[in-house]
Amino acid sequence: MSNIVGIDLGTTMSAIAALNSVGKPEIIPNKDGERITPSVIKFESSSHTYIGTEAKNSAATDSNSVAKEFKREMHNDAYRFNVHGDSYTASDLSSFILKKLTQDASTQVGSIKDVVISVPAYFKESQRNATMQAGQLAGLNVIAIINEPTAAALYYASTTDIKGKGLVYDLGGGTFDVTVTKTDGKDIQIIASAGDHHLGGVDFDQAMLELIEEKYKTQTNGKLYADEDGRHEFLLLAEDIKKSLSSRSSRKEKLAGEDGKVTIEITQSEFEEKISTYISRTELLVEQVLDEADCEESDIDYILLVGGSSRIPAIQKSIKKVMGKEPLVAVNVDEAVALGAAIKAGLVLVKDNPTAVSSTIASEMRTIKVGDVANHSYGAIIISYNENLGKYIDVNSIILKKNTPLPSTMSDTFYTTHEGQEVISIKITQGEDTDPDFVDKIDEIQINLPSNRPDNQPIEVKYSYDENQIMHCEVKDVNSGKVEAKKIDFRVDSSKKNTLDAFLVD
Repeated sequence: MSNIVGIDLGTTMSAIAALNSVGKPEIIPNKDGERITPSVIKFESSSHTYIGTEAKNSAATDSNSVAKEFKREMHNDAYRFNVHGDSYTASDLSSFILKKLTQDASTQVGSIKDVVISVPAYFKESQRNATMQAGQLAGLNVIAIINEPTAAALYYASTTDIKGKGLVYDLGGGTFDVTVTKTDGKDIQIIASAGDHHLGGVDFDQAMLELIEEKYKTQTNGKLYADEDGRHEFLLLAEDIKKSLSSRSSRKEKLAGEDGKVTIEITQSEFEEKISTYISRTELLVEQVLDEADCEESDIDYILLVGGSSRIPAIQKSIKKVMGKEPLVAVNVDEAVALGAAIKAGLVLVKDNPTAVSSTIASEMRTIKVGDVANHSYGAIIISYNENLGKYIDVNSIILKKNTPLPSTMSDTFYTTHEGQEVISIKITQGEDTDPDFVDKIDEIQINLPSNRPDNQPIEVKYSYDENQIMHCEVKDVNSGKVEAKKIDFRVDSSKKNTLDAFLVD
């Protein structure tokens, strides 16, 4: 029987979990006994890396060789981390984290091949595919991806007695997701999600660093640090102070900066004021998801916390202010996503490859149901006559709407624009706007048409979005019956995979 594994690939921290012999998920510690691993890489040389706590701590002395927070760049084709003459994409770097997690875990549970990896609910198609690509580069078979709030809801439902409509509030190291769910025992249905993939703990760390700098400058009228290594050193201190203020009202700290030594004191209220803009952004997203789910605050029966940053007292005060009730604190918020991803792995294997799991695990998995939704709208760019402008313009026509339950198939019919048209090229979009300039063009599919036809001939465009959140597109010339189909998936350069495999991960 194969190991059944889920991975929370986080911006600042990652974790791996596996189902035990009775179908319950358990965190697998890394080789240092840590249950979560910093998502940080230190490139010691062109063929040797350190990953985790040691890499994170070394940023203060050699920041140029340390890669971190690259999950935020998963959508950015232009992003490169350059070190020792080599260049790495966000997928490359993420593959090192995945390899570290699975290598350490395999020494305890045996070989790991099939995995489910979590992603923020609001990740776009390019970011999801980049995550799957990272898994393949790490030598893994990514059997599915799962939205982080969905994974957390899965784990909560398997360990606590929750029922009714819930709000999953997921504030991690770099991203924020908020999701409305409906739960009845171990039957979990996602209703709607909203989020921001540039909002999380690293922003709070930076705000704390600014607060430290301000207090140092007030006393010395000087600079706290001189270079990037110095900034990273004090950024580690800022993170430590931030964490301590989750349980303390204030903290004093001695600072040895560029212009002398001073003692400062930072209060919880000062920090809360410093991050108030970020908190306001989370509140707006909570209101947005409630609106999309057609819910009032009073309709929500429970609130589930996920992500380390949800421990911040100001965050919990904000939730109570907006929702009128206290959130549940029933599980380890750092581990819930990985544990839920392991459950998802069990569900996928029982459905697709039942002989790969034991009868005990299969029996447990059959008690669990989960239904997700499309977290973005998908459409096609068409030409439409605008009466106000008096001319034809490009329009993004939405075919599959955001928050549609998965799996789902939706179609629409469009028409050729001129006599003798021989080619239709469909640009596939992701986004909510009708203006093509404000949506992502994620792929294209082309169909050749018969010659010598009149205009206004019907063309059917069909989108199928499966429960693993992979898009399948089909374009059909209705009159001739000709069909062109495409699956929007990831591609990996096999030569790059061999290069990455040569790395030693300590």
